[in-house]
Amino acid sequence: KVQLRESGGGSVQAGGSLRLSCAVSGARADSISMGWFRQTPGKKRENIAAILTGGTFTYYADSVKGRFTISRDTSQNMMFLQMNDIKTEETAVYSCASDRAWTRMRNGAGVSWGQGTQVTRCT
Repeated sequence: KVQLRESGGGSVQAGGSLRLSCAVSGARADSISMGWFRQTPGKKRENIAAILTGGTFTYYADSVKGRFTISRDTSQNMMFLQMNDIKTEETAVYSCASDRAWTRMRNGAGVSWGQGTQVTRCT
């Protein structure tokens, strides 16, 4: 069974950056499709970045293109999300998810989820 655990959330000032980490156990990180989701109260959970099995393809939501970067380190069996110039409206709980099926993972129906980590952009 794949288990995921996020870390790296926190509070940032205007123009600040954070790097979220997702530790993977139970599988090789590059053998599964993985993604980052965020959710704010009252809104639907949104897939903002994803990386395909093997790392040959990445997806970004339009709202984060050019500012966020998803990556994977097979030696550490981890996935990361580098977040730059975090905006106020991006205050949310960020979660990592995985599934062997790309579409199922991107649709939020992935079989494995982390517990989430809070990111807060201070005003």
